[in-house]
Amino acid sequence: MSFQEQLQKGQVGESYIAQWLLSRNFNVLPVYEVEENTGKGPRLFSPKEKLIAPDMLAFNDGKTLWIEAKHKEAFSMHRKTGRWVTGIDIRHYEDYCKVADTTPYKVWLLFLQRGGHAKDSPESSPSGLYGNELGRLRQHENHRHGNWGSSGMVYWAIESLKKLASLEAIVA
Repeated sequence: MSFQEQLQKGQVGESYIAQWLLSRNFNVLPVYEVEENTGKGPRLFSPKEKLIAPDMLAFNDGKTLWIEAKHKEAFSMHRKTGRWVTGIDIRHYEDYCKVADTTPYKVWLLFLQRGGHAKDSPESSPSGLYGNELGRLRQHENHRHGNWGSSGMVYWAIESLKKLASLEAIVA
């Protein structure tokens, strides 16, 4: 899949997740919109560094959350633990941790899982919207791996994530 195709798939997932948040009475502020894609995601500029920022800010009734939205075809089966896992690029994860540490808002990672088939995994995987607050996920990493992603990947087992909605409720 080309970068452009991956970007479009990710934007579709972000849109579904934003719609789900709106249905839960959250206001949603995408962190950025661009006319011409630069290949870079949203940024948070601080006096010390530029951080990769989560995709959107969601807020209602005095509650404000950073939301990082991921659109995945399938969970993978981790061979060593026999668990369904999903993950993100380590460099992005480390920046999201810094965002959580330097802003007053919690960061949530949300994974829209299609329930498809991942390499070296059973035919179908769980589907739906899964997620959790980064503070909890920091304490419950399943594993890290140097392959994939520009800096390797960090993975979480499905047991560390809350199932927030069925796939049908999101994509309906």
